[in-house]
Amino acid sequence: MKQKKFILQEHELPTQWYNIQADMPNKPLPPLNPQNHQPVGVEDLAHIFPLECCRQELNTTDAWIPIPEEVLNKYTFYRSTPLVRAYALEEALQTPAHIYFKNESVNPLGSHKINSALAQCYYAKAEGTENVTTETGAGQWGAALSYAASVFGLNAAVYQVKISMQQKPYRSSIMRTFGAAVTGSPSMSTRAGKDIITIDPTHPGSLGTAISEALELATTTPHCKYTLGSVLNHVSLHQTIIGLEAEKQMAMAGEYPDVVIACFGGGSNFGGLAFPFMRHNILDGKQTKFYAAEPDACPKLTKGHFEYDFGDEAGYTPLLPMYTLGHKFKPANIHAGGLRYHGAGMIVSQLLKDGLMQGVDIPQLETFEAAMLFARTEGIIPAPESSHAIAATIREAQKCKETGEEKVILFNLSGHGLIDMSAYDQYLDGDLVNYSFD
Repeated sequence: MKQKKFILQEHELPTQWYNIQADMPNKPLPPLNPQNHQPVGVEDLAHIFPLECCRQELNTTDAWIPIPEEVLNKYTFYRSTPLVRAYALEEALQTPAHIYFKNESVNPLGSHKINSALAQCYYAKAEGTENVTTETGAGQWGAALSYAASVFGLNAAVYQVKISMQQKPYRSSIMRTFGAAVTGSPSMSTRAGKDIITIDPTHPGSLGTAISEALELATTTPHCKYTLGSVLNHVSLHQTIIGLEAEKQMAMAGEYPDVVIACFGGGSNFGGLAFPFMRHNILDGKQTKFYAAEPDACPKLTKGHFEYDFGDEAGYTPLLPMYTLGHKFKPANIHAGGLRYHGAGMIVSQLLKDGLMQGVDIPQLETFEAAMLFARTEGIIPAPESSHAIAATIREAQKCKETGEEKVILFNLSGHGLIDMSAYDQYLDGDLVNYSFD
């Protein structure tokens, strides 16, 4: 079966990121200072994040943000990534649907995360920062940030969710290979970590606990900035390089997606693929459907509430307007560590509220069934996170089989699963179970 890979030439790469905030019919509500409940400004955020990231975070007027030349140069080392027609998967499903996937697994470190890590470290270095901190779940973001920090000569400290560190020990090895200091969260190295362990000595950790510890370190360390791998607006902005490439590549294929799907933890890879296509729904009247696939064990989009909530467990962040399960939520120990986050990004939350996209929650076992089928047809072992997008794609393809509709489906293969093989071992041995949100 012929596999077509649509790859752009270097001169065709996007030179700007797309800022969907400028085109949204309803702008996201502003983040609030938890002390006085007033909207935060660039100055309020700048003691935590690189200044240019703060400007991008709150920019609701400029639809196009130039990619700095040095970042664009780094992108050319590995971009564009292939857009692939999944003929073998289509054949296995016996579906009339045309299935395409954007293969971000071929990036350095094996996931889409490097796209924003390079940008954030560039901005940090440009303003004289020497140290960066961050959190990570499964470790894709931590690995990408550690590499990007080494590229720009920065020191990196990473707090990795403790249960994910135990499930995927090689990810922390990768971070240390690039020179980062890695600590399991919650830990005894911060006030926030000590408080969490005091209340629950066996706490397995969550992205909320790791964010609290990384933020505390950033605000108590000289010449240090905090970086984030998802959730915030500027992170999704940097990831739109994915969708902008895919838009050009779909045109090369002579098709346009009826359905766009990506897995969902905080929103970075979903927004990165979906937002450039969604602008045509908003501005041009296109009718593409957008699905964010989240774990049944952590379903903030389908079962959460829209309200102001903290982005971390200790309450160090501004209050964010988002769909949330509550910042004290302790997620089940599913293997999709990058999706074990209590809240959704502000942009995605507003888009969901306005009916421009939908969430779909998927049980753990269904994601591994989908991953096995994808691996055996397309020859790529996907990350457990990405397998949520594959499972949602299979659902849509099966609907097409039932109705006879020849829809075009595009999903984001956000990362490979070659460092997640212990999870596959457990699935193959029958040791994995579903966890449903109560």
